[in-house]
Amino acid sequence: MQDSPSSSITSQSLQQTFLRVRSNKAFEIFVIAVIIVSALMIGAKTYELPPAVTQSIIILDWMVTGIFLMEILVRFLAEEKKSRFFLQPWNVFDTLIVVVSLIPIENSDMALIGRLIRIFRVLRMVSIIPELRLLLNSLVKALPQLGYIVALMFIIFYIYGAIGNMLFADINPVLWGDISISMLTLFRVMTFEDWTDVMYETMAVFPLSWSYYLSFLFLTAFAFLNMVIGIVVNTLEAEHAEQRAREALEHPEPTLAELKQDIAELKTLLKQR
Repeated sequence: MQDSPSSSITSQSLQQTFLRVRSNKAFEIFVIAVIIVSALMIGAKTYELPPAVTQSIIILDWMVTGIFLMEILVRFLAEEKKSRFFLQPWNVFDTLIVVVSLIPIENSDMALIGRLIRIFRVLRMVSIIPELRLLLNSLVKALPQLGYIVALMFIIFYIYGAIGNMLFADINPVLWGDISISMLTLFRVMTFEDWTDVMYETMAVFPLSWSYYLSFLFLTAFAFLNMVIGIVVNTLEAEHAEQRAREALEHPEPTLAELKQDIAELKTLLKQR
């Protein structure tokens, strides 16, 4: 049985109404404000509060969950093709967070999981703000390339850790006792956390050991980290270009012929007046 034209028009009208609500800047700001309130409540729960305040936070938490549910429904109903809604990973993430938040597990063995899920509601800020979503998508797309850099950095850590263990284990077994401890010490050196104290300690026995630290810092803190930044920036630029291309397809610029036709129509309207 086919839908009547009137019901189809009503459905389209409702979809357009929900689309306008979803696209409304005030609605977006309201949802962001609710997410911030939700994050503040999570922080407030880490303190010892009077029972009345705790009860108020619980009630407010349910209100926030209800608003999140309403917002998900608005976004779902605003979608022209409902089947495409769950093809977007962020929509799936938001829906799972809201649905799990609706389950009353506060006084059960699953209470800890419920609280953890509510913490992840703060991540909804990323799905709401396009700029944050773009940054995170760029970082995810850069992960395969970053994986090779991490693997190469691990090789450098392993080589320098083995050398450090062989040379400096007798000087300070706490820092260079085995290769795993040596790699942890090298991580401390790479982050510049009192690395000069480590260097001066070994230089008292091996005066030229400064070359060991400087070469390691050059390879890791300077070369590799700059490579990581370069990959992330390039991926971000590519993501921006892809987004501009999508927007150009969705909102194409008028051609010269269309502009001439619009000018002719304006001239005709002016002559009629």
